[in-house]
Amino acid sequence: MDGLDPRAVHASPEPVTDEGQGAFPGTAPTGTFDPWRYRDESGVTGADLVGYQVEATDGSIGKIDEASHEVNASYLVVETGPWIFGRTVVLPAGTVSHVDHGTRTVHVDRSRDQIKAAPEYDATDRDPAFRNRLGGYYDDTYAPVPPGTAR
Repeated sequence: MDGLDPRAVHASPEPVTDEGQGAFPGTAPTGTFDPWRYRDESGVTGADLVGYQVEATDGSIGKIDEASHEVNASYLVVETGPWIFGRTVVLPAGTVSHVDHGTRTVHVDRSRDQIKAAPEYDATDRDPAFRNRLGGYYDDTYAPVPPGTAR
């Protein structure tokens, strides 16, 4: 390590992008957000995520009950346990920032409050409007103005 000046700046002032998926791993995509597609760098490809724990940006939210890998329609169904007692949430695939297969943990780039405020999931409701509301909600969480704020 000789020759390194501890006062020198060694990082680029510009964030490195990964084909429009985000300035830094786990951050909002820089291009168009697709809520129903896993990000290429997330580490999901072909993995069975059922039973994995889910971590929001500020803590655990529960355990994956169901994981879909449908083309352009992928999502996770998460049983929240005591965090939101008796509630199940659906997370579109695009919210997954990365997966740690060693610890069986899926990391999403949303806070617990953002997930809690999402449209409520009803397993008996197969209405396509729910999918549109949910995708729109998570798309809006990348907007500069928080969801639910008058624009």
